[in-house]
Amino acid sequence: MSLDQQPTVNPRNPHGLGDPNDTSLRNVEREVLIPKIMRDRARTELCSQEVADFEECCKSSSIFMVATCRKQNSALRDCLTRWYQNEAFKEECKAIYLQERADYRSTGIPKKNRVQKM
Repeated sequence: MSLDQQPTVNPRNPHGLGDPNDTSLRNVEREVLIPKIMRDRARTELCSQEVADFEECCKSSSIFMVATCRKQNSALRDCLTRWYQNEAFKEECKAIYLQERADYRSTGIPKKNRVQKM
């Protein structure tokens, strides 16, 4: 390609980051990135009371937390496991991931750098 020729831009791949409408997943997305979204959402939205109870117990027990916070730890683990095994929740997190990836591929701007307009 000579210097005066410009590369053509594929409208389906505007920033060279892949097709925004592609819904296929790589193994790393399926096994790492989507479970991370699941973990974060479960901890902050769905099991927030169990997380708070466990944190409070750990703060008040200091060095003896392993023995004294078993009940809270068990409740937190049960709550997280219940959500990790929920197929509808997995699909919801997968949809969130695919939307974030499509937005990135469309704009070329990572999620953390995008500013919400109000």
